[in-house]
Amino acid sequence: METKLEDGFQQTNFQRKRRGGWRAIKYILANETFEKLASMSLIANITLYLRSMYNLEGIVLINVVSIWSGSSNILSPAGALLSDVYLGRFYTLLIGSVASFVGMGAMTLTAAIPHLRPPFCPENTVCTQPHKWQLAILFIGLALLAIGSGCIRPCNIAFGADQFDTKTEKGKAQLQRFYNWWYFTFTIALLVALTAVVYIQTNISWTLGFGIPTVCFLLSIVIFLIGCHTYIYHKPRGSIFIDMVRVVRAACGKRSLKLDPDSKQCFYDPPVTDPTILKLNRTNRLKFFDKAAIISDPREVNSEGIQTNSWKLCSIQQVEQLKCLIGCLPIWVSGILSLLAMDQQNTFGILQAIQMNRKVGSHFIIPPAWIGLTSMVALSIWILIYERIVIPLMQKYKKNSSARISVKERIRIGIAMSIACMLVAAICEKHRREAALKQGSFESPVSVFLLAPQLILSGMVEAFAAVSIMEFFTTQMPENMRSIAGAVFFLSLSMASYLSSAIVNIIHSITKGDNGMAWLGGHDLNKNRLDYFYCIIATVGGVNLLYFTFFASKYIFVSSADTEPTATISRELSYSSNRS
Repeated sequence: METKLEDGFQQTNFQRKRRGGWRAIKYILANETFEKLASMSLIANITLYLRSMYNLEGIVLINVVSIWSGSSNILSPAGALLSDVYLGRFYTLLIGSVASFVGMGAMTLTAAIPHLRPPFCPENTVCTQPHKWQLAILFIGLALLAIGSGCIRPCNIAFGADQFDTKTEKGKAQLQRFYNWWYFTFTIALLVALTAVVYIQTNISWTLGFGIPTVCFLLSIVIFLIGCHTYIYHKPRGSIFIDMVRVVRAACGKRSLKLDPDSKQCFYDPPVTDPTILKLNRTNRLKFFDKAAIISDPREVNSEGIQTNSWKLCSIQQVEQLKCLIGCLPIWVSGILSLLAMDQQNTFGILQAIQMNRKVGSHFIIPPAWIGLTSMVALSIWILIYERIVIPLMQKYKKNSSARISVKERIRIGIAMSIACMLVAAICEKHRREAALKQGSFESPVSVFLLAPQLILSGMVEAFAAVSIMEFFTTQMPENMRSIAGAVFFLSLSMASYLSSAIVNIIHSITKGDNGMAWLGGHDLNKNRLDYFYCIIATVGGVNLLYFTFFASKYIFVSSADTEPTATISRELSYSSNRS
């Protein structure tokens, strides 16, 4: 007996049963493990590499890292669109993996071939800047890595979920096990990347340290292709993003129409045939977009009641999906501003660590990129405390099994943490700088462990604000729009990176004096006033707290009982944020 699958191929029931499930997942998890190990090691150490091997400094360095980080995140919705509309998840993942492999290979060449980068420059000297053609090769490698990330991030978990039949209890249980194993392999890969690989890059050889991720990318592609015969493939079904563009186009085309306050107009509202999609009813908010669903001409629908042009007439379902997204924008803006504090630790935090005493004992020197582990440990410990201690105590005190700290309160606490993070960072930087100037040295005698408080607070910002904002997006939107929630969060990360770069450039321009010195910029932080910059970001956080309290929080309609456990959300968030 033969059955036609969604990908259009004819297969026997016996062949279909042999596809998917754990038989396929082992290849997907292996692919994911090597891919994460490769990408995370570069993300963690890119600031140090560009500074030490390309002699990039100050504003240029911050701009390159921030723009690359932002581009890697902003391309994720584009990757999701490519997957949903044209290629499907398998081919999108394959293209992303190949792009990442080629990009990482280019980065390895820049480390291995001295002519592809400027001469090595000792600390605290005037350094030769790279030629334009050298930067071109570097940027091509980074661009390919950003394209690879944009294709991989929105599809990796989703392709694994495709291998299970979630309509059955067995399939749902297997899917949960897959999430657990995905998070486990992510954690192992992350630990190896941020410890062993980063140590090799920093203290042994950049060529070897980049060669290992390149080989990992190659292994991920080979393993992914070996498992081809075991995967379940789904055809592209279209993208909600396209539907939203259609709604805007149709509403603008009918902007001259006036809505009947008594709702006597005829709206296009066909039934939803997919049982997995929640039917949305018409609401009274953002009424302008309701015009996209008005049947103003009988010719807009055919004899079967189906619209003849999807760009001129949209359904109530499509309109309400757009309204759900727009309703999240106030929280989205607040999320971008709260993520600014986290973003600084991956650029300026690394630069601070470079100019601090990193010795442990008489021989071992801590790689600057290892400071990111502090935030990760703080995040993990808080999640454990929250899930195992705080929630049980709240449930016992309130006598409610679903009692939790509300999303609104957690976001507010996260914003307050972002302010505290920047104020503490300013104090630490002031102390580090004064100690270096007093000693008259490039490297401050202050231990790198002084950065621990600001890094712990950065981890708490992620635990409270970032996780809760992702949770808000996930619960505020219907289940079939969960992929949109992830895309919106990726955009938050990218916009935080771009905004950080913009603020840095504005402050550099405003504070640059006649002597060429500014608060930010140059090779030596001791000649800057990074502590002032941190205070400005703290001020932005204060404005954000007021904005959220008196405006954005009014758009949170979900209760604490409606949300998913923090640990579950954090599994999906950890790789999304990427500490980049």
